[in-house]
Amino acid sequence: MDTLEAIRTRRSIRQFEPRPVAEGLVAELLQAAMSAPSANNQQPWCFVVVDDRRLLDQVPPINPYAAMCRQAPLAILVCGDPRLEKFPGYWVQDCAAAVENMLLAAHARGLGAVWTGVYPREDRIRGLRKLLRVPEPVVPMALVVLGYPAEHVPPEDRYRDDRVHRNGW
Repeated sequence: MDTLEAIRTRRSIRQFEPRPVAEGLVAELLQAAMSAPSANNQQPWCFVVVDDRRLLDQVPPINPYAAMCRQAPLAILVCGDPRLEKFPGYWVQDCAAAVENMLLAAHARGLGAVWTGVYPREDRIRGLRKLLRVPEPVVPMALVVLGYPAEHVPPEDRYRDDRVHRNGW
């Protein structure tokens, strides 16, 4: 799948088949995430791979928008570590780029994925930090829920000319 096709056809998937995702594929997703651009190449990200059913089932009470964890075989918590920053405050943008790379890589490999927000919701940060034993000062930023899709969400043209301004507003 070429890059533009992946960008245009990637959709959030919230229903998954129960089959596991191979470790080699998980490694590919993490490699794609870590290939994202970051401010001054600071790469302030860390990842927690979650494939333990007991843990996945405990996610929805912490993050109600991650209810699909109850059926998904895998989730990856993307975290920012402010101690790794060279330019404070950019870790959120850096981690967001890593998440998008992961989503596109998952789609290109036939997986479905959905980005569920964690940061800046303190309740979600605290809950996932406790559940997954994420140390301070590392900040849980996003939970990407992954697996083989059990639904098809058709592509949608989201281009809006009224949102484009040239050479100023």
